[in-house]
Amino acid sequence: MEIYELKQWLEDKKTKIQTLSQLLQIDALKHRISALEQKTYAPNFWDNQTQAKRVIDTLKFLKNQCETYEDITSQYETLKVALELLEMEEPVDTLEADMALLESTLDNFEVALFLSEEYDQLNAIIEIHPGAGGTESQDWAEMLFRMFKRYAEKKRFDWTLNDYQDGNEAGLKSATFTISGSHAYGFLKAESGVHRLVRISPFDSSGRRHTSFASVNVIPEIDDTISIEIDEADLKIDTYRSSGAGGQSVNTTDSAVRITHLPTKLVVTCQNERSQIKNRDKALQILKGKLYQLEIDRQKSQLDDMRNISLSNAFGSQIRSYVMHPYAMVKDHRTSIETAAVQKVLDGDLDIFIHGYLKTQAKKESA
Repeated sequence: MEIYELKQWLEDKKTKIQTLSQLLQIDALKHRISALEQKTYAPNFWDNQTQAKRVIDTLKFLKNQCETYEDITSQYETLKVALELLEMEEPVDTLEADMALLESTLDNFEVALFLSEEYDQLNAIIEIHPGAGGTESQDWAEMLFRMFKRYAEKKRFDWTLNDYQDGNEAGLKSATFTISGSHAYGFLKAESGVHRLVRISPFDSSGRRHTSFASVNVIPEIDDTISIEIDEADLKIDTYRSSGAGGQSVNTTDSAVRITHLPTKLVVTCQNERSQIKNRDKALQILKGKLYQLEIDRQKSQLDDMRNISLSNAFGSQIRSYVMHPYAMVKDHRTSIETAAVQKVLDGDLDIFIHGYLKTQAKKESA
């Protein structure tokens, strides 16, 4: 990279940093951090542990924002000084590693600022269901299950299995699990929708190409600080013997729970806990998240109607295609972002799509 190109690159980053500063409102951010810290000093702060945890999590997130912004400005200033020193003495290639670091830090921080919706900071509950196609789709659902588990590992998020039903010959019939971490729902909500796979089937002796579908539903894990009322009379609760992954080896009684919300026909199952009471509580928590998501979808539907946007473009259609034959490509149909690194994506490398989706949604909202 030539000197003038590096100068232009730094000028672009300066503009972006100034924009981030305006979005963050650094002085107001530091004032809010100070106010939350004062709350933690109160003698009765831990009397309500759920509320206290929410304050601690928020404080940790805001401090991270402030520290990251300061780190970005420090990296920028270091690069600026280094350019002045190297301008007439050495090739500027020596700055490439620092430039890549600043680029990456800025990108990640910019994405984090988009996570400002009410429940973005919560944990994510993910449901996976295979589409039509029997073993093919069930195997594809299992591949997605593994992909999200690997994503959680890469992000150092916690992963907990709630319910799992084995497929007939391979794969899975359904799976529900929780990914816990800072703003897990805010990131993973980008994955809600239908995922499509094109490949040479390992289950077809003729070696033909098959197309499989699986749906992914991402809902927030509603905690006790959020009030969502459910009438007990609207619930049909069934218990049964646990089975499948996570159930066969730990449950020997009718501890699994299935809850049907009669007004909406929503069904939730949970079998991973040993106790029927714990499975019931977890199932109710998931149901609350589903009811919240249902209300958000209803509001979005009304907004789309006002904008004269066809709902078929927003709900029910495939969001991403994973092609393994006759060529290698993963393409997100909402953002047109694509990559040939199919295996990396299936190994949990989802940032390119999640970041792209969040940036696209932010542009739509600002427009």
